[in-house]
Amino acid sequence: QVQLVESGGGLVQAGGSLRLSCAASGRTFSSYLMGWFRQAPGKEREFVAAIRWSGPYTHYADSMKGRFTISRDNAKNTVYLQMNSLKAEDTAVYYCAADVDSSRLPSSPLSYDYWGQGTQVTVSS
Repeated sequence: QVQLVESGGGLVQAGGSLRLSCAASGRTFSSYLMGWFRQAPGKEREFVAAIRWSGPYTHYADSMKGRFTISRDNAKNTVYLQMNSLKAEDTAVYYCAADVDSSRLPSSPLSYDYWGQGTQVTVSS
């Protein structure tokens, strides 16, 4: 069992920055894949970025790379998403997810076994 809790969302002006946190508890292993997704009203859930608990692996959606950065703090069991140069189009609920197998496509929501409740990010313009 893995529990995921997102935090750090809120209201920010266009061009600003936010850092989202995903605190994981329960069984966490180096083989787990951690991902960030987002979902805007009326749109499908969209892959943002993924990372493992160890090693150099990171993966980004092409549209996110350059503005968003995923990172981890193993001592705190926490994964972060640094979001810079935010735009109104980034407004969405952002979700943290964990894949215990890591053998499936990392950009697919169906690959993940555990999900947090989400944190709202609203970018004003």
